[in-house]
Amino acid sequence: MTTINFEPLFDYTSLALILAPLTVMVLIGFYVRKRGSFLRLTALVALGLALTNPVVVDETREPLKSTVAVIIDRSQSQELGSRKQDTDEALKALTKRLEALPQFDVRVVQAGAPDEQNDGNETKLFSSLSNSLRDVPPSRIGGAILLSDGQVHDIPADLEALGFNAPVNALISGQPDEFDRRIAFNKAPRFGISGKPLQMSFTVIDQGEASAQNNIANVKIRINGEEVSEQQAHVGEETSLTLELPHKGTNIIELSTDVLDGEVTPVNNQAVAVVDAIRENLRVLLVSGEPHNGERTWRNLLKSDTAVDLVHFTILRPPEKQDGTPIEELSLIAFPTRELFVDKVNDFDLIIFDRYQHLDVLPLLYYDFIAQYVENGGALLVAAGPEYADYSSIARTPLYSVLPALPTGEVTEKAYYPRLTDAGKRHPVTRGLEGSDQEPPQWSRWFRTIDISTPQGEVVMSGADNKPLLVLSRVGEGRVGTLLSDQGWLWARGFEGGGPYAPLYRRIAHWLMQEPDLAEEALTAKGDARSLKITRQTMNDKTDKAVVTTPSGKEVELDLKETQPGLFETVMNTKEVGLYQIKNGDYETLAHVGPVDAPEFTDIISTTDKLSPLAQLSGGSVLRLHNQAQSAVTVPEITIAKAGQTFTSNNTITLRETADTQLKSINRLPLFSGFLSLAALLMIFASLWYREGR
Repeated sequence: MTTINFEPLFDYTSLALILAPLTVMVLIGFYVRKRGSFLRLTALVALGLALTNPVVVDETREPLKSTVAVIIDRSQSQELGSRKQDTDEALKALTKRLEALPQFDVRVVQAGAPDEQNDGNETKLFSSLSNSLRDVPPSRIGGAILLSDGQVHDIPADLEALGFNAPVNALISGQPDEFDRRIAFNKAPRFGISGKPLQMSFTVIDQGEASAQNNIANVKIRINGEEVSEQQAHVGEETSLTLELPHKGTNIIELSTDVLDGEVTPVNNQAVAVVDAIRENLRVLLVSGEPHNGERTWRNLLKSDTAVDLVHFTILRPPEKQDGTPIEELSLIAFPTRELFVDKVNDFDLIIFDRYQHLDVLPLLYYDFIAQYVENGGALLVAAGPEYADYSSIARTPLYSVLPALPTGEVTEKAYYPRLTDAGKRHPVTRGLEGSDQEPPQWSRWFRTIDISTPQGEVVMSGADNKPLLVLSRVGEGRVGTLLSDQGWLWARGFEGGGPYAPLYRRIAHWLMQEPDLAEEALTAKGDARSLKITRQTMNDKTDKAVVTTPSGKEVELDLKETQPGLFETVMNTKEVGLYQIKNGDYETLAHVGPVDAPEFTDIISTTDKLSPLAQLSGGSVLRLHNQAQSAVTVPEITIAKAGQTFTSNNTITLRETADTQLKSINRLPLFSGFLSLAALLMIFASLWYREGR
């Protein structure tokens, strides 16, 4: 390439100051028709050329290659059918053709597979395309070729959002006549109330060439892996669903419909909703036998919990007290014994007897009602004091049938540190209590223990002389706890630094009310974007391996490691989105990894519709690797467009060459410098001087 450049000896301002007056003089000479004007003009031009210094530049340039990005879709939907095999076969043929085009620099990028940057819930090919061309100037981008099933979730809205103006082509895997049935929730609340009806809705959707299939779908409903009902739904119509959440905490609701013959995949024939069940306000009845230092500790703790409706009575005046006070002067509230312990006893989630003694306030028959309440699933806590050991103990009433610990009649009065037993170190009520991992424990002492004989249930804390201090037991369908000291208030008051009374009391209460998180034997699992955490709670010192069944049906065995006494855990890194089933011995649980409505499994039929608008705008094309007439993979021809040329073909892949070049060498030839140019300039001026002299 040859060009003429000017490299003036002075700046343009100085040149103007030199040449402008001379130009004016020459023009005046022409105007008055003075002889010698042409010679003066020649001298002016020669001077101007000498000062502007024209240079002939001859450049040798080499064309640059255009960069073409080939993006390979490795998302989970590409694992269906023969899509992955077809994509690999097309990539091999396409690479061979591109190698025969030396004007293109090809970059092959694997995209869409789950990794640290991509959770696998969406197919994001254009973000990978943008990253692969980040270091390439837009003018050198020759185009892009996507090998995908067409289900792409980050398609730019226009060429400006794309970031370059070059053809975008796509080769679509999958068959053109695919069909699929899926089921999806329309209404799935995130929270519900345990034991109360929960309103939900869903729709069964047929996609693709499924018009000949049955318009009625059978839908099975499972809660936490157990089938609860089955109903029919019209395809394409919203169907209402009413369920009852069985327990507090996480509940996994699973809908599944029939698998159609020949459909793409059964993966999306099930839908999952994760609903956290909460209880309505817990109703707790606290009956204090007499005013004492620890009474307010229980009351303040229960009142501080907004989820607890507390009914509290303190027996200030037993019936046998006779001091002559007129009835009309008494301001005490009558104790509604029949209403509480007969009519509405089953309305309470927990009954606490706090230093209560039998003084004929309750008829003996009422204790039998309380025992039946426990056996039918109720919760009872006895916070015992010295009265538990004497003749008025409630252990001497019909309530004894459900009590785990009967008193011996002795009370040990001596200082001691409450300690966790071996069972207590594993039990979820007492495991990991702050300060329990040191000897002596980092909390204050207590000074009284009520002696019992042959406790039934788990002794999780010990008192003076290693005597039982806290006993937890199951009776029928209910639970009973006995705290054999009335000095927990010392921890609440900060005596000798206090102790963890709040978590201890709260855990006792919630264990009695059968909180799932506090079960001694439990298997739980929790999934996030890319991992599954499995937790096994047990009172044993070891546990079996966990067997995990992935959404695709593959089984994986995992070792569980003990992280705390009675607590075994493991974390499994996952690549599949969906419902996982976990087994450990006789225990089973479910967990969902990834979002329950991942776009990757919403629309799963291969399609050309999503990528076609952008491809047409860019001058590219979207073509199938299969068509109705051919079962083999067909890779179209490549059409090359020149830089700046707009060319679109519906049957070929279009790529564009760049006009950019690379400078290899340069030759410079000054036109008005050197001795020859100086001689010509002197000759012209001498001629001018000679002419003017005449």
